[in-house]
Amino acid sequence: MSKDLSIIVTSYKNPSVLRLCLESLKKNIFNLDYEILVLDSASEEDTEMMLREEFPEIRFFPFRENSGFSKLVNRGINEAEGKYYLVLNADIIVEKKSVNLLIEYLKKNPNVGLVGPKLLNFDGHLQFSCFRFYTPLIILYRRTFLGKFGFSKKKIDHFLFKDKDHEKPIEADWIMGSAMMASKEAVEKIGLLDENFFMYFEDVEWCRRFWENGFKVVYYPYSRMFHYHGKGSVSQNAFQAVFFNKLTREHIKSAMKYFWKYFRAPNPRKKNL
Repeated sequence: MSKDLSIIVTSYKNPSVLRLCLESLKKNIFNLDYEILVLDSASEEDTEMMLREEFPEIRFFPFRENSGFSKLVNRGINEAEGKYYLVLNADIIVEKKSVNLLIEYLKKNPNVGLVGPKLLNFDGHLQFSCFRFYTPLIILYRRTFLGKFGFSKKKIDHFLFKDKDHEKPIEADWIMGSAMMASKEAVEKIGLLDENFFMYFEDVEWCRRFWENGFKVVYYPYSRMFHYHGKGSVSQNAFQAVFFNKLTREHIKSAMKYFWKYFRAPNPRKKNL
């Protein structure tokens, strides 16, 4: 028998953070028949023991290798029994009724394929989580000294939707994959995440396909969640980071794959406006 919602939590070597995420889900979701699936990359025994002892009802899928975000999410979707899918990183803490608000919004707006909450840093400040599509220049500006100049700051602000009120819903080009919800019906039309992207740009590419297939992607700030975002790929010296920071290298590799896949492709969002 199908459930209302399947919550797909992706985890990597941090059982204490995962515990906080799962506790927040159990305390703050109301009147929904839901299941939680934990997909754990490079899984270790302490994570499995914690889940077995403290959350025996949760479905656990350990991966021996560091398998990447796309593979974890796709496995979760394939195993899920819900009519809606909520994809969460383990470093997300949900607020009261934040999950309920997302599923209610999708039910009322079937033309919306993906919806994401307002993400907050733990000090309560806004964490930008909805964006316009990347361009090569945006990546250059954000990773080099060029981002300090006025002309580039304007481009970055445009990328971050700083021209919009983030207290109100925004139809975004893409939303951060750390927290996003879709219906099973929409995902069956769009397809799974592209596993050619090991880390980074999976969410950008997936959102693009939602737009290409006539679905909107929406940032919905009335639903609020906290996100511990490490920014592991950010570096003061982008050129050194290419050689010494693995996350930066992965980000650049994924960016190259993305731009190659959509070389000269028109912005799919414009035809849906």
